[in-house]
Amino acid sequence: MSFMTEVSSLTGRLLVATPALADPNFDRAVVLLLDHDEEGSLGVVLNRPTPVDVADILDGWGDLAGAPGVVFQGGPVSLDSALGVAVIPGEEDSTSSASSAPGSRPRPRPGRGEPIGWRRVHGAIGLVDLDTPPELLAPALGSLRIFAGYAGWGPGQLEDELVEGAWYVVESEPGDVSSPDPERLWRAVLRRQRSELAMVATYPDDASLN
Repeated sequence: MSFMTEVSSLTGRLLVATPALADPNFDRAVVLLLDHDEEGSLGVVLNRPTPVDVADILDGWGDLAGAPGVVFQGGPVSLDSALGVAVIPGEEDSTSSASSAPGSRPRPRPGRGEPIGWRRVHGAIGLVDLDTPPELLAPALGSLRIFAGYAGWGPGQLEDELVEGAWYVVESEPGDVSSPDPERLWRAVLRRQRSELAMVATYPDDASLN
């Protein structure tokens, strides 16, 4: 599999864990890349729901979070911090992207024509400033996910993992952020690929059964 050489090209794409990836933090993980440049990469795992309701930790945001309305574990880094990702229906694609380093929490900055408290990452997907009063953003939101922590890679680290075959890189869809059945997202994303990756969706959870 070939990968784009431009360091910014993976922002907004999905990293789908291959069956060979042994790290338990990312077993069958689907990661949305929010930032990817020469300083490293940052993303959130889309299919790790926790038992914690959003309303229990963030006042006013619980009613805006899509079902299931729980906090998701975005990755093993900074589990005590919250990060919001939301889809704004009708937003056109843009070349702007997140610019935070892997060691820091991305902080949205509004761009031209974008709702206050939301900054585009890729297409209709963007970061939410959770310090914004939720009622200001509510009319524009199509869906919202709240993540505790994130996944981060240092300079060149993700590229090394790609060469080692740890991840498949595929296009994201706005619906991936708000999938109502996140436990099945890994198979669903692979199944929609028009390539041999669709066959990987049938890979058993227990590798010894393959």
